[in-house]
Amino acid sequence: MANQDFKCSPETVILAFLGGAIGGMFAGILLAPRSGEDTRREIRGYARKTENEVIEKAKEARAALDEVIERGRHFMDERRSDVEAAVKAGMEAMKERKEKYGS
Repeated sequence: MANQDFKCSPETVILAFLGGAIGGMFAGILLAPRSGEDTRREIRGYARKTENEVIEKAKEARAALDEVIERGRHFMDERRSDVEAAVKAGMEAMKERKEKYGS
């Protein structure tokens, strides 16, 4: 028998892992010693809990995003005034130089 090296891409390994996890989850649900109604009730409860957690995390993420946006606006306003002041100073310097050497 020839020595064969089988190589799998990372995507293949991840898909195989996820497929096995999902298959194991379904097998666990189908072979559980509880009744179907109990299992469905537990799954609904878990789904509601997960939904509430996701909504809460989304609210937190939105608040953090709003804060970052506001800090970005403040930063841009500061930089805008710095640039405007530099342009104004440059224009005044050009005007003075023109008046000094141009006439």
